[in-house]
Amino acid sequence: RVVVADSDADGDGLNDWEEQRRGTEREEADTDGDGFSDGFEVAYGFDPEVAETGACEIQLWTDTAPIGGDATEPAASYNALTISRATGGDGSAFVICPGGGYAGWMLGDEGTYIGTWLQSHGITGCTLRYRLPAGRAEVPLLDAQRALRFLRAHAADLGLNSRRIGIIGFSAGGHLAGSAATLYDAGDLQAVDPVERVSSRPDFAVLVYPVVSMTDALTHDFSRQQLLGVEAHTPSFIQRFSVEQNITANTPPMYLAHAVDDTVVSIENSRALAVALAAKSIPHVLLELP
Repeated sequence: RVVVADSDADGDGLNDWEEQRRGTEREEADTDGDGFSDGFEVAYGFDPEVAETGACEIQLWTDTAPIGGDATEPAASYNALTISRATGGDGSAFVICPGGGYAGWMLGDEGTYIGTWLQSHGITGCTLRYRLPAGRAEVPLLDAQRALRFLRAHAADLGLNSRRIGIIGFSAGGHLAGSAATLYDAGDLQAVDPVERVSSRPDFAVLVYPVVSMTDALTHDFSRQQLLGVEAHTPSFIQRFSVEQNITANTPPMYLAHAVDDTVVSIENSRALAVALAAKSIPHVLLELP
């Protein structure tokens, strides 16, 4: 027992038993013991000898960010992932997508407050400030995919379980979370950026009063206009961004919560998604709140 407790596989001055108790990585040096590996802190501009005691903000893209196809735009400084790292849990993490009708973000109640709450329950919460689409429909999805890949690629650096990376979203952010849970890919093994080599599939998804569909019958008009633009769209384009129409046998488990009397986003969005999930035998729960 003493030998195990005194072993220090990564040579960072913290014994392996203590690192296991705190939830830090035993084979990745973490000199300041804040749960972020030294290599990670150096790469993202932090001091590996000074513990990060609060939330840690990471720029999602460097230099340029994709906007769809092969096109890019300059990376925006606000486009970031704010990580509230938990200790003592099972390594689970959520990417958090705040709502705001795709025209802004509810960064408090549907963002950083959720991150802090998750952290208090032993789950790392990562608030995503995604780029607003202004009719560029792929842009928020690209950011959500990047955030999921980032956490998975840096799981060892952050003390996370790479198989327990999920996504949660609220309202329009729920649509983004649902899109990420259905429009994912396995990554590009030939990519220069190692983050882009890993899968963007979330292991689970939580959608809270989500916008689900872009169809006329169900959609939230304002969110659709912000995401897709005001012009007419082809049926295939509407389908791509209607979460309920993209469920497959490989869709991750989902938990849905929606108020029956929601007058902003109809609960029929969540009900339609639950039906689609059931049709493919995907584990799910729909909590209908009175």
